[in-house]
Amino acid sequence: MSLNDLYQEVILDHNRRPRNFGPLAGATSDARGHNPLCGDKVTVSVIVAGDRIEAVHFEGSGCAISKASASLMTEAVKGHTVVEAESLFKQFQAVITSPMDQDIDPEPLGKLAVLVGVREFPVRIKCASLAWHTLHAALVKSPAPATTE
Repeated sequence: MSLNDLYQEVILDHNRRPRNFGPLAGATSDARGHNPLCGDKVTVSVIVAGDRIEAVHFEGSGCAISKASASLMTEAVKGHTVVEAESLFKQFQAVITSPMDQDIDPEPLGKLAVLVGVREFPVRIKCASLAWHTLHAALVKSPAPATTE
């Protein structure tokens, strides 16, 4: 099995059996996100205590990349500080939007590295980043819906 095949399996697994999917009782904040290009919709709910993300869930509908990215994101940020989550979002966004001819180091992304392949498909970058933009909106308690624009 190649590394690309493994990555594809991880994405399909998170799409079929998303982690932290469903409502979050006692959420301290939530935000809605929408990708008008493809119709993906997501709501991200968080429980933040002090500066730490104690719980994060998502709900919504979208393509396999969108759902898998949201699932992987919830696992990646749960238990981390808001600052750490925001930093990871910036790293993730920088990697997936980097030009194909630019060498990247996906290592700092951990399990999120399975999504690096979206760089090859610019239209899919917004699918992969929607949940992240929505998480950011929830963390800053933005009243406006999050978008990938």
